[in-house]
Formats: sequence, structure tokens, C-alpha cells
Amino acid sequence: MKRYSAFAIAREAFRFHSGWERAWRSPAPKKKYKVIVIGAGGHGLATAYYLGKNHGITDVAVIEKGWLGGGNTGRNTTIIRSNYLQDPSAAIYEKARSLYETMSQDLNYNVMFSPRGVLMLAQTHHEVRGYQRTAYANALQGVKTEFIDAQTVKEICPIMNIDGPRYPVLGGLFQARGGTARHDAVAWGYARACSDMGMDIIQQCEVTGVTREGGEVKGVTTTKGDIACEKLSIVVAGNSSHVAEMAGFRLPIESVALQALVSEPIKPCMDIVVMANTVHGYLSQSDKGEMVIGGGTDGYNNYTQRGSFQHVEETVRALIETFPMLSRLKMLRQWGGIVDVTGDRSPILSKTPLGNCFINAGWGTGGFKAIPGSGWAMAELVATGHSPLTAEFGLDRFKEGRFIDESVAAGVAH
Repeated sequence: MKRYSAFAIAREAFRFHSGWERAWRSPAPKKKYKVIVIGAGGHGLATAYYLGKNHGITDVAVIEKGWLGGGNTGRNTTIIRSNYLQDPSAAIYEKARSLYETMSQDLNYNVMFSPRGVLMLAQTHHEVRGYQRTAYANALQGVKTEFIDAQTVKEICPIMNIDGPRYPVLGGLFQARGGTARHDAVAWGYARACSDMGMDIIQQCEVTGVTREGGEVKGVTTTKGDIACEKLSIVVAGNSSHVAEMAGFRLPIESVALQALVSEPIKPCMDIVVMANTVHGYLSQSDKGEMVIGGGTDGYNNYTQRGSFQHVEETVRALIETFPMLSRLKMLRQWGGIVDVTGDRSPILSKTPLGNCFINAGWGTGGFKAIPGSGWAMAELVATGHSPLTAEFGLDRFKEGRFIDESVAAGVAH
């Protein structure tokens, strides 16, 4: 793999850009791999990358039924933060946030990480108490956050109306090193690095069955033939229940649509990310000038990747009171993603009842921000059978009642 650099750009400019290589290979699948990862989204690719980088396991296939990064990785609002309440959550999200800091250098691929700061608004007295509690918990966890008053909120984000009659701003939880990254670039960067290590990324290849023998996984059946493996990692977000059923076990999750939209581009007016959980909306401005707006999940189970006018109206109507300037903008495009939500609003990173089969699911609306931390932890779990970052996120917690309640810190959809 040729390294990307300013010198490479200059060289290719003189050669009319004829020397660029494909970012990753698209090989035919082999008959057997040491590890198969189902799902070529951010989490699946990150798992494969850290299997190779941290554990030297490169005989890996990443299988994707569609195109690389075509699921939730390419359908989110790119927010990165780690200001979670519970210790296990803060640990894995802070690991992810710290890895985002150096990801562009590590992958030799610009993921456009922008630590612009994330502000979570407190618009009720209940939220004030909740975020103050989170700020204290973050201090004990070593996660740098602070609770700020309403006037400081106004100074950080001047376009905000803090005196709204229905949703006044009483303060906010601010994480200065939170921010955003380019979601597609994260998937592409990991894919390029995995391919360079000799891993196979197999697109347009749907898994139709999981082969089992003696209580252990032996391989998968796909639309491109049977592929054997020693270990299997299922990382398919909203389709987790479907693939788990093939493997012979059930998951305590439900799949719902999460919608978002962007406005027409405008001049720079907002340099942070704002989350308004009371009104179920969050807002940032992209590098192209679009106002990126996200809302809550649908109130019913579904597998659609389309938006709906009703949900957009509900989200934007409430946000306009806090951000009056939004009322003058036109919507440019709208989309939906399928998210998988657990009862305690925390993910599942776990061994499964099927031997040598592992599951990464249940991220709900928090998946993008966790990609590198999730991949790091899952790679360790698959390679060694244990990871400190995944220890509390096992499937057995639902049977034993050891819930990791993130119903407040997890955000607007929960």
C-alpha cells in the first residue's frame, strides 16, 4: 500500500493522477479463514483491523451483504463523545474518543476528526440534576467534562435562544474534546488498512446461514458459497437478531429506525455540537455548511432506512424554538438507519451460547462514536477470550439483572 502524503498528491498531479492504487482489494472468498467478521461497517472493520494490529491475526474475512459502510456507518450524524454515566460505558467510549484523536495518523487516512466540543443542554430541572451527577461521575472516571450555566451556553453558541417559553436553557454538560468525524472516511480508512494486512473484504455477499457442529461454529453459508472459519464475529447492527437466529440463539434487543436530515448549506454559524434531549434533537454544522439535524428513534419496531415527514416535523418544530434561525432553511436531504436497542440502552459485546461465536450489537444511537473502542475490545475478546472493556457488556447480564442503565446519558433516543 502506498502511503498518502502531500508529496504523493504532488507526484500524482504531474502524472495526471494515473498512479493511484485501489484503496482496498475485492477478492473472491477463500474456502476457510481463521476469523470471519459479518458486517463491513465501522465496528466490523475496526474489529478486523485491531485483530491484525494488536493480535497478529490477519487470516480474516469481512463479509458484507451490501456495500462497505452502507449501513448505519454511512447514515449517522457523526457525533463523538464519552460523557456517559456508568463506569463501563465511560471506559469504552473514552477509549474510542482517544483513538479517534490519532486515527488519521494511525490509518494514514484523513478521517477529518474535529474536536469542536459537544454540549448537552439541560432544559428541565431534572436534566440539570442528571447532568451534574454525570459530571461528578466523569470526574471520578477521568473523563474531562463540566457542567456550565445558561449564560456560558449562550457564549459558546451565540445563535441559541436560551429563553424559550417551553424549553428554556438552564445549563449544559460540556465536553470540550468531543466532536465529529467523517463517517465514510472512518470505514474507508479501516478497510484500506485491513486490505493492506492481507484481509479479504467481500462485498455483495449475504450470509444465509451459520454452520454449527458439536455446539461450536464451523462456518457460514453465503450467496457466494460456504466459507469455513475457526471463529465468527457478528457485527450487523439492526440485523443482529436475524443473524443470531441463524446461529441458534436469541438477543434481548429490538430494531427501530433512527432518522436524520441536513439543511441547505449556509455560512459558518456554529462551531460545536449541541444535543437537546428534552426536545429530541441534536444539531451541528458540517464542513460543507449544512446544518446536520438528528432526532429520536421511531416509536415502533421497523427495518426501514427511509425518513418520515411526521418525525422530521416533530424534531424540527421543537428545535426551532431553541435555534430560531433554522426556520428560514430548506431541507436538503433526509434518511434513516436501523438501530438495535437493548433494554438498558447499553451495548452487547459478548461470547454467545454457540462456541467460538461472538456478538457485537445493541449500540442504539451511540454506535458511531464507539467504533474504534468497540473494535479494540472485540478484537481482544475474539483473540483471547476476554477483554476488560467488554467484561460488563456480556449477554449474561440480562439473565442476572446486572443492567448498565444509560437511559439518560445515552441521549435523545432513549
